[in-house]
Amino acid sequence: MVDIPISAPVAALRRVRAVRYVEPLREGGSLPGLVEADDLGTYVVKFSGAGQGPKTLVAEIVVGELGRRLGVRVPDLVFADLDEAIARREPDPEIQALLLASVGTNLGMDFLPRALGYDGRSRPADVVDAARVLWLDALTVNVDRSWRNPNLLTWHGELWAIDHGAALLFQHTWPGAEAFAVRPYPIDDHVLGHAAGHLAAVDAELAPLVTRELLEQILAIVPDAWLPEAPGTVSVAQVRELYVDHLAARAAASASWLPAVAA
Repeated sequence: MVDIPISAPVAALRRVRAVRYVEPLREGGSLPGLVEADDLGTYVVKFSGAGQGPKTLVAEIVVGELGRRLGVRVPDLVFADLDEAIARREPDPEIQALLLASVGTNLGMDFLPRALGYDGRSRPADVVDAARVLWLDALTVNVDRSWRNPNLLTWHGELWAIDHGAALLFQHTWPGAEAFAVRPYPIDDHVLGHAAGHLAAVDAELAPLVTRELLEQILAIVPDAWLPEAPGTVSVAQVRELYVDHLAARAAASASWLPAVAA
C-alpha cells in the first residue's frame, strides 16, 4: 500500500497582493506572467482577463487542489490581487491591455526556482508518482500532457504537475454526467503512459477518496465570478453542484475509463 499524503481541506486559497510584474511567460496561449507579491513570494500568475477565459482558472483550481489531496505534487495556489497602477506601468501594450483587463483577483502558482521541464527520456519519473498524475489526468480528462507539451517539472528530484487549464472538458459543452463518467481517456500520446501498468493499483487507492464532500470543499474555493453559465441552472450553487456531479460520477465509474493495460 502506498502512503498517500492527503492535504487538509481549506476553505479558501491564501490571498496575496501583486507588487511588481516581472516578465511574461510566453510558452502558453494565455500569456501568464511572473509576478512578485507582498508576501515576498514569486508566482506564475494566470490572468482573469486572458482570452482563454475564466474556465481555465476554474480547471486550475479544481484539478490542482484535487491533485494535492490525492498525493500529486502541485505548486501552491493563491489568489493574486492586481492593482490598476501596476497594470498602467507596463510598457508593452499587449501585456498592459491584459493586465488592465485583469485588475482584481487572478490565480497564482508558486514559482519553483531552477525547476527543469520534465524529460522522461533522461529523468524517468518515479512510477507511482507518474501513475498518480496519469490517473488524475484521466479522471479530469486533461488533454494537454503530451510529449509536445508535458506540463511537468522536475524540482529537487521530484515530479511536479502544472498547467491544468485544459482539463474538465465537460464545462465547455456540458454533456450529461453519465456520459462524461464513461468517456474514454486515450493515453497513447501521454507523456507518462509508461506508468499505465500501475493505474489499477493507484485507482483502488484514489477513486474512493474522490467523494462528493471533498469535491464540494474544492468547488467552494472557486470565486463565483469565475464559474460559467450552465444549462438548467439559475445560481452559482447549482453550477457548483453540476461540477460535483460530473466528477463524482466519473470517479465512481473509473473501471470504464481505465486503460485495458492496467486491468
